Amino acid sequence: MRLLEPLKTLPLPEDQVLASAAHALNSAGHWAYVLDPSWRLVFATDELRLSFGDTGASTSVPIGCHWFSVQVRRFLEAALAGSFASPEYRRATFRRDGPFALSSTLGGRDSLRRFIDPELSDLVEELHAEELPPVRSPRPNSISFSGAQVESSSTYIRIDGGHGSLAGVAILIKPAAGMSQLAAAAATADLGHLERMRLVERPDRRPAAILIGDLEASSPLARRLSTAQYFAFGRRLIRAADQCVIDEGGIVGRHAGDGVVAFFLAETAGSESAAARSCIAVARSLRPTVGDIARRSEVPTGDVSVRFGLHWGATLYVGRILTSGRSEVGALGEEVNETARIEACATGGRTLASKPLIERLSASDAQTLGIDQSRTTYTLLGDLATATDKARRDAPFIAVCEV
Repeated sequence: MRLLEPLKTLPLPEDQVLASAAHALNSAGHWAYVLDPSWRLVFATDELRLSFGDTGASTSVPIGCHWFSVQVRRFLEAALAGSFASPEYRRATFRRDGPFALSSTLGGRDSLRRFIDPELSDLVEELHAEELPPVRSPRPNSISFSGAQVESSSTYIRIDGGHGSLAGVAILIKPAAGMSQLAAAAATADLGHLERMRLVERPDRRPAAILIGDLEASSPLARRLSTAQYFAFGRRLIRAADQCVIDEGGIVGRHAGDGVVAFFLAETAGSESAAARSCIAVARSLRPTVGDIARRSEVPTGDVSVRFGLHWGATLYVGRILTSGRSEVGALGEEVNETARIEACATGGRTLASKPLIERLSASDAQTLGIDQSRTTYTLLGDLATATDKARRDAPFIAVCEV
């Protein structure tokens, strides 16, 4: 499976104490910078750099430059924007942290003035040197993340080099949300799925197999069961469906009621055939799972039926939608609407797959699924006895077969 190209970790600082700190922060997955005693930037963690989105020239970490230099200022403006784009914020930050930088700068004010951004040089004279405390947390600021402005907080940790000497500074950054909230949002997330979602952070055209499933006769079932019982059933169903998609290397799409949407990208599956195979495999694996869920929820298995529509999207425009209320992957394209029409016609708990999807399968993948492509026959969607008015209107000539 090909996901994002692995990010190459920056070289660790030459100083062994700073190297140990950098390695520990990087291994733990923190957003963090490491500065040397002269407040020069010597390391930035992988997770922080990945969060920039673009790790090209515009956001290349200026290792070796002073934390208050022109180079670091331009880097922070390009990578994080937010508060860093404001000259007033930068001056206020220098007034706040400049005393600590002055305290550990050999040569005092004159030397510090040579290293920093000229827009800050007039402030040097008003600084009073102050030793950095073991830990301090300035007030939160804002950064740009996935195109949105979000609050973040920083913690400055003094790194001692022995005998009370200053070895450097670690700056840990995190979103303003507390760990209990972050854990509730992401602790149970599958890491592979998060990587696939990161791949589609920037919307683009991506060939993919599409799966749409829905629980049939859900309204009568919801009226007959208690609200608590129906909610428990629905939650188990959605969790199981998402797990099947994740296990097959897909990306979970939006949830609408009892509906399931998933995308299987050719670029992450390795080929168009592998994406189509995974799409079909998910629909098949969910069938016995739904029966197990019904029994656990004390719902008669005969009352539960899920229908699936499977299709190929050659020109899908896929991207991640990140808001203050949710994070999900969506797709635009006629094929998405067509998949919904196929799904609506698959009444009776059937799985209908389009001819474009089936013919994406290689001979070996078709054999794995038990599909004989040379003998497969198709029916136009508009000719099905179960065809809906919308299917006859919008997609009557899509050829489908039952899988």
